[in-house]
Amino acid sequence: MAGGTWATQNKVRPGVYINFKGSPKPLGPLGERGITSMALTLPWGAPKEVMAIEAGDDIRDRLGLDLTDSALLILREALKQAQTVLLYRLNSGTKSSATIGSLTATAKLGGTLGNDLSIVIQANVDDENLFDVYTLLRSSEVDKQTAADAAGLKNNSYVDFSGTGSLTATAGAALEGGTDGTVSNQDHLDYMSAIELHDLNTIAYTGTDVALKGVYTAFVRRLRETEGKKLQLVVENYPSADYEGVISVKNGVVLSDGTTLTAAQATAWVAAATAAAPVNQSLTYSAYDGAVDASPRYTNTQIVEALQAGEFVFTANQGRAIVEQDINTYTSFTQERGRSFSKNRVIRVLDSLANDVRRIFETFYIGKIGNTSDGRALLVSEVANYLLALEGLGAIEGIDAQTDIAVAEGAESDSVVINLNIKPVDAIEKIYICVEVK
Repeated sequence: MAGGTWATQNKVRPGVYINFKGSPKPLGPLGERGITSMALTLPWGAPKEVMAIEAGDDIRDRLGLDLTDSALLILREALKQAQTVLLYRLNSGTKSSATIGSLTATAKLGGTLGNDLSIVIQANVDDENLFDVYTLLRSSEVDKQTAADAAGLKNNSYVDFSGTGSLTATAGAALEGGTDGTVSNQDHLDYMSAIELHDLNTIAYTGTDVALKGVYTAFVRRLRETEGKKLQLVVENYPSADYEGVISVKNGVVLSDGTTLTAAQATAWVAAATAAAPVNQSLTYSAYDGAVDASPRYTNTQIVEALQAGEFVFTANQGRAIVEQDINTYTSFTQERGRSFSKNRVIRVLDSLANDVRRIFETFYIGKIGNTSDGRALLVSEVANYLLALEGLGAIEGIDAQTDIAVAEGAESDSVVINLNIKPVDAIEKIYICVEVK
């Protein structure tokens, strides 16, 4: 007997044709948050590449150092909050090297960390015709090989070997000449071209160059408004951006070990915390991990002026450094775009909606669903499910699927227009209390 599935009732042979379907469910959940990115000058690491570093990763193989090293301070601050840091090494540097008889050892990568490499060559205790060759990084062994001559050595993660002939014993030959090199504005532009291909929530520019702040702002504005990729930029002392896509950090913090971070360095934590914050959370009054003070501190008048200017300020509070208010640089309020657009919690809701709806429609609807009343009804259902999920999280409120969502035919036969009415929920930040004394 014939069988199988069916799309239309046009089978010729007698048989049983069965389709199995699940009950209708939303196709797209809320997207994950927690991805930030930054471009840094580093003493080691693959240059001009985007490296995805997860919280808890062992990064020594990729960056030559562990996270406790001072050279990775900014990355360490970001990983206090971020789920993933898309790290880009701006500089290439020059490679260090050492020549030991007929053998030349050259650092695998350019950078000053290469100057902390050394080669030890000792006679093998079991075979007088062989040598044990050790590669050391800051006196710690990172590679060991046994070979009869220079040609028998293999490259390792830190050093490339070259040369022929016999090996010469040495108690330790240090590699020299490694430099970090210089970074140009073009290197930052190359980073932007590379990171544009990735999905992320925030970018931190950890420098202070005013021209580059403008370049980064223009880049993020283009991604938000032209490419439809909603993310936020975090920079230091740039309230003139006057844009919901840019957060301007005014001051830094003092860590519990005495390290003072500048506003530029603190952008890493702010970008990571902003990326990691869910759509139903504000960073207002959130404590900076491991910080015991704000640097510098400001008076009440100065804090008020900073907030009115659209600046993200840290203040001292009971032995901690806390976020005074989770705001961005948007201050030119209009009737259509009021003060709520300056609140980052609200922007997270709007950005998540834009990113998620685009992702859902690209994956499940575009090119797959007919532009009919039934097809548009599916869109209404999908948007309603998504908005109800946001409402369930407390990110928005008061959704009425019958009146707040409308999908209509567009000007062309292949287009639709979706009109939404939503009310993002802000966090309680001001509590006014009246006390009547009897």
